[in-house]
Amino acid sequence: MDPSDQKFFTVIDYVIFAVLLAASMAIGLYYALSGGRQRTTQEFLMADRSMGCLPVSLSLIASFQSAVAIIGVPAEIYRHGTQYWFIGCAYILGLLIPAHIFIPVFYRLRVSSAYQYLELRFSKAVRICGTLTFIFQMVIYMGVCVYTPAFALNAVTGFELWGAVLATGLVCTLYTTLGGLKAVIWTDVFQTVVMFAGQLAVIVVGVQKTGGVADVWRKVWEGNRISGLDLNPDPTERHTFWTLGVGGVFLMLSLYGVNQAQVQRYLSSRTEKEAVRSCYMVFPSLQLALALSCVMGLVMFARYCGEDHSDKLASSSRDAMVIYFVMDMLHGLPGLPGLFIACLFSAALSTISSAFNSLATVTMEDLIKPQYPAMTEARATLLSKVLAMSYGLLCLAMAYLTHLMGDSVLQVALKIFGMVGGPILGLFCLGMFFPWANSIGALVGLCAGLVVAFWLGIGSILTRSTRPLPLECSANVTIAIQTAFNNITLSQPSGLKRFYSLSYMWYSGFNCTTVILIGLIISFLTGPTKEEDVMPGTLYPLLGKLFCFLPEHLKKKLCCVTPLGQTLAAPQRQPSQHKEGNGLAFPQEDRSSLEERESFLPETLVEYETAV
Repeated sequence: MDPSDQKFFTVIDYVIFAVLLAASMAIGLYYALSGGRQRTTQEFLMADRSMGCLPVSLSLIASFQSAVAIIGVPAEIYRHGTQYWFIGCAYILGLLIPAHIFIPVFYRLRVSSAYQYLELRFSKAVRICGTLTFIFQMVIYMGVCVYTPAFALNAVTGFELWGAVLATGLVCTLYTTLGGLKAVIWTDVFQTVVMFAGQLAVIVVGVQKTGGVADVWRKVWEGNRISGLDLNPDPTERHTFWTLGVGGVFLMLSLYGVNQAQVQRYLSSRTEKEAVRSCYMVFPSLQLALALSCVMGLVMFARYCGEDHSDKLASSSRDAMVIYFVMDMLHGLPGLPGLFIACLFSAALSTISSAFNSLATVTMEDLIKPQYPAMTEARATLLSKVLAMSYGLLCLAMAYLTHLMGDSVLQVALKIFGMVGGPILGLFCLGMFFPWANSIGALVGLCAGLVVAFWLGIGSILTRSTRPLPLECSANVTIAIQTAFNNITLSQPSGLKRFYSLSYMWYSGFNCTTVILIGLIISFLTGPTKEEDVMPGTLYPLLGKLFCFLPEHLKKKLCCVTPLGQTLAAPQRQPSQHKEGNGLAFPQEDRSSLEERESFLPETLVEYETAV
């Protein structure tokens, strides 16, 4: 097929794409004009804590399944085989741990922002640092999520690049601003259905045009694209069972355990059980999404047998190869190309709308409200909507910067997203599992984790970009020897280069561990926090459960043994021992009185403490 023939959509394709944007906009308008009309911050940012487990679970999968994943996973399978599919094993612990550890802690504290937990557990400074780190992470990622599908679409269909970017960004900004979290969640539900339908259409037509299931299987088997279980323990290997199945757990925890976009959905549930149930319901949806993307990559290989058609495209982007395959398969079938492009942009819309809403929430709850506690509810809601719109416009600016920096920056930006998630996960684990950690240790640990993360990430980028090139020579034998020598040298990195060769799947786990270790060391050097000085409800007795075989008095000395459902009474102190604080209780430094805390703590927790 001549690629020039597939440069234009039919009218039906454009109609389907327009219907997707119109339906998303209509959902936002509906929730802007119905119910409480988004007049309070609880309704706008938390969906009035009234959502059921089904829409929450579908929203969770839509937030995770970005356009980058939809076109990136098939490309990965096409080039390297099905080894990546083993990341599905990480989904088990990656969802069980949030369901039984993180969700109960966050939900029972009744926080609106996950970073409110950091102030309850440590100090205001830790909360602000965590919030700013998250904002940096999401601003970069949402620009990539908008630009990537528009760029890949433009490369092979002729669809106007900035028309797609503006349509996606503006529609998403409007329905997020008008309809709040309810609109975001219900559009996610609609967009999830569109995503699955688009991928399934490509797979069915692709299998049929390739000769049937038997032919597809024969070609991928003969092409060595069905990978076995690789148990190589080398952490520098890009994809093995250990990097995907174990390193992937930390990546999943950074996404589904402590990422504000996901935590906000848990907290919008009617009850804690609904929140936990929604986390369980995500598992089959994630496995289905992974299976569809991987099967799509296998059908691609069966169609082209590993050939690279980049030279036929207007772009050298590897992701564009997936779009080329889609247009090749669906060319001549009116409506189906538009369905897949709607699928691709549904993934982008769901991801960036989640980013807008979560960014507006953390900015409002963590940075603005503490500075202006007397702000009226009406003004706070209006400001939240302005923040959501502002982040939407910033998203378009980031998409433009991504365009200026070039194709390779897309991969760099995704690596930065993974690098930042690990230190944030480590910060929450430090506070939740280790009662001795103090705010100084948390701050130093977070800073150390970020420094090591960027050192590792930037080092890996620079070492890959400075690979030795063969010397120019007329003799083919000399070129072959030089190339072989370079390959041997590159395949056996040593010293610092080996450190830079660490698989990106280990980034979250490595950086998380760095934060915990540095945080604990600094905490012990500066004076560890006593268990009775820690804010009630902010600890999970992980160490107490792990060392359940020890005598009770040893467990009390070594670790927290307080059951999660219980809280300790607030320590009684003399007024002279308290410093002028900001309404929060802190361990040791800047610790305020129980009366001051009541303005911030959830009502249920305050009532319990008062009773004690």
